[in-house]
Amino acid sequence: MALRIDQDHARFKDIVRGRIKANLRKYIQKGELIGRKGKDAISIPIPQIDIPNFRFGERQKGGVGQGDGEEGQPLSPEEGEGDPSKAGDKPGDHVLEAEVTLEELADMLGEELELPRIERRGRAKLVTERIRYVGVAPQGPESLRHFKRTYKQALKRQIASGLYDPKRPVVMPMREDKRYRTWRVQTRPESNAVIIYMMDVSGSMGEEQKEIVRIESFWIDTWLRRNYKGLETRFIIHDAAAREVDRETFFHTRESGGTMISSAFQLCSEIVEQHYPPHEWNIYPFHFSDGDNWSADDTRKCVDLMRDKLLPASNQFSYGQVESPYGSGQFIKDLREAFGEDENVALSEIKDKDAILQSIKDFLGRGK
Repeated sequence: MALRIDQDHARFKDIVRGRIKANLRKYIQKGELIGRKGKDAISIPIPQIDIPNFRFGERQKGGVGQGDGEEGQPLSPEEGEGDPSKAGDKPGDHVLEAEVTLEELADMLGEELELPRIERRGRAKLVTERIRYVGVAPQGPESLRHFKRTYKQALKRQIASGLYDPKRPVVMPMREDKRYRTWRVQTRPESNAVIIYMMDVSGSMGEEQKEIVRIESFWIDTWLRRNYKGLETRFIIHDAAAREVDRETFFHTRESGGTMISSAFQLCSEIVEQHYPPHEWNIYPFHFSDGDNWSADDTRKCVDLMRDKLLPASNQFSYGQVESPYGSGQFIKDLREAFGEDENVALSEIKDKDAILQSIKDFLGRGK
């Protein structure tokens, strides 16, 4: 019986997972899902699925398809009926929330966008040591004594020698009964990665544009964390000047002023040089802007910083241009002219929330 219940539960989880995958494009656009994020999972509302159960009708009713009604008439009241201003006495529809791990979401995202696995830099492999307990031995330090195995060995000895009294079940381990955990040091390669997010917070970047950046950044994080065990994130905001901030400030700051994109690129380059040697780290700079820069001279400075410093150190440099009614949109054209053939530069235009999924594919679809 327990096996059948487990099988039914597994089948139902497959149905829920399939429904989430089928509606993944819709879920990705919802920023409120990020607020449901726990330590390892996200709660996703799935109103389309009812938990299976039996429903019995009244005995005097007819069989299937019998009774009063017209063709096309709903079998039950439509959702949302009733006066919302008054309290009611009828039960309402309940929304099922499915707990989905971030790893499952990353896999769904990869399947939906057909994303290739990240090809990590071979030189970015770091060797780390881990202690693994592999067995039990009769000698060792007292701090590693295995109490259960020690008393089990003492009990076996007392029973074999006839000293064990079931009416007075006292087990006294002797020196030869003691057992200790044994260990082995394992070395394993680890690939570390850092994402450096840069965002234009000048007056032309409104709340809608920042929300798009917030949602897309979350899903990029989710995918890259699936590929890397040690993932760090750094955040830079800029208008005419750049500064490093924490995650909360990055997503909620409200600033205004002019735009000098080179200030962010310069700070990003300094962070990489000081903290992330390219031979040890996989480096992913992401910059989001509305494409409106202060001057052509500053754009040329940005191109020089990318060519001389950022691109040689990075796995890939990604630029996302969020459409704004106030931005000129010129910067992505300048980058296409300078780096249109460069495989380490990914450019994406993000018109609205519907374009987020394609933008993620633009950035991550190369497997860099």
